[in-house]
Amino acid sequence: MARTTLNIDLNRVEGDLEFQVDLEDRVIVDARCVGTMFRGFEQLMLGRAPRDSLVITPRVCGICSTAHLYTAVLALENLGQIPVPPHATRIRNLCLMAENVQSDLRQSFLFFTPDLVHHRYQHLPQAQAAEAAFAPLKGWMVRSTLAATRTLLELVAIFGGQWPHSSYMIPGGVTRPATARDLVDCQDIVARSIEWYEHDVIGDNLEHWLALRHPHELFTWLEQAPRGALGLFTRIARTMGMHHHGAGARHFLSAGSWVAPERPDGLLLPAGIYHGDEARQSAFEPDLINEHVRHSWYRPYPGGRHPYIGETIPDYQPHTDRYTWAKAPRYGDKVVETGPLAELLTGGDELTRLLLARDGPNTWLRQLARLRRAGLTLRLMQDQLAQLAQALSAPHYLPPAEGALDDGEGYGFVQAARGSLGHWLRTDKGRISHYQIITPTAWNASPRDTQGQRGHWEESVIGVQLQDPDDPIEVGHIIRAHDPCLVCTVHFTGRGGRHRYGV
Repeated sequence: MARTTLNIDLNRVEGDLEFQVDLEDRVIVDARCVGTMFRGFEQLMLGRAPRDSLVITPRVCGICSTAHLYTAVLALENLGQIPVPPHATRIRNLCLMAENVQSDLRQSFLFFTPDLVHHRYQHLPQAQAAEAAFAPLKGWMVRSTLAATRTLLELVAIFGGQWPHSSYMIPGGVTRPATARDLVDCQDIVARSIEWYEHDVIGDNLEHWLALRHPHELFTWLEQAPRGALGLFTRIARTMGMHHHGAGARHFLSAGSWVAPERPDGLLLPAGIYHGDEARQSAFEPDLINEHVRHSWYRPYPGGRHPYIGETIPDYQPHTDRYTWAKAPRYGDKVVETGPLAELLTGGDELTRLLLARDGPNTWLRQLARLRRAGLTLRLMQDQLAQLAQALSAPHYLPPAEGALDDGEGYGFVQAARGSLGHWLRTDKGRISHYQIITPTAWNASPRDTQGQRGHWEESVIGVQLQDPDDPIEVGHIIRAHDPCLVCTVHFTGRGGRHRYGV
């Protein structure tokens, strides 16, 4: 049987993504995820003062800059063993939550659902409703999402002065405390966001939606909430069979979500590795993380290396079996998925776990998890504001001891919009001597590792049959459901001979 290779250039992703798939009789039998850009932020950090990371790393990405700032400051605080007052932690959490929710909503209704109005789906009974809701720049859901998420980001500007690329988090706290006026403004922003989410996204009360525990409850509820975009999306996606495609890795990683000073484990949602095939969870062990470069354009080294001893030294070798600027992160020897689905699974969300057990990992479930996480996060924002209101006069900053950041090593993790984000650094005599970043998309978009294991996205498209290889929309559904962010992962280098896909 003849094998052909299709080069797909995806748009409506953050950054540039090329996907190469090998076809036999229109069925994908092999795949290579190609990050076509080199970043090198790790190299930019070398020789700089430790606090420079708070200005430079938020510029890794224009969508998740709060996540990079939070991770960078946690790494510095871990290095210097610097305590942080709860007042500051709750401000940090609120800003990251706002950033994550706006990203989840924009990804869902600006990046993903435009595919639902593709000409191939005009025969579906929901086609007219899909066009009215999801048509790019015209659908009612698209327009309302733009307005609602713009309002939500005002919360970050209250404390950071701007969004993106703000630098208001510092080792030991934040640059200014919350005031009573800040609290009123933030409560209003969150209340309006919840009202919009209830009316336009779910078509029901937030607490009712989050209380759903079983798949049959979900599907009954969706039929009773006809206005919500979530119900419309679900009816279309399941008619199209999205719940049968895009499995990929069967291990789900979350480094934990949002620091919780009042909890023994220090997290609002726990860290862990959820093993989907076994329906069990194991503890998250950061020491097991390692990165491979066997199929990446970096200076070779054997096996995988932990980020504390990893390298990001370019070695561009085209026309070989090395094919991407992305590295291949692994958890031990496991290929893992990270993102909203992993976060809800490790966080113990019963509905998500039962849906996974019922259908396995799939494209529809990832989008459902993203929208469910947005609702959960909005409720947690209310909790953070209530706790902040009880301690407005508490300290917002504890000055670190002199020289606390001069020598040592540290790391930080947050759950960014696209999944677990980690920073690792080492300092020597007051200068950064080593810096490594593993982004969520680096986990998901990884190439093969030293053992030849495909990355998660590569594995997720194996076995998919393309109805029309000149218009491979099936691949677009699967990859876009992960909210790709290649900007965080790699930077620019030219390539040619692509097949553009997308509207």
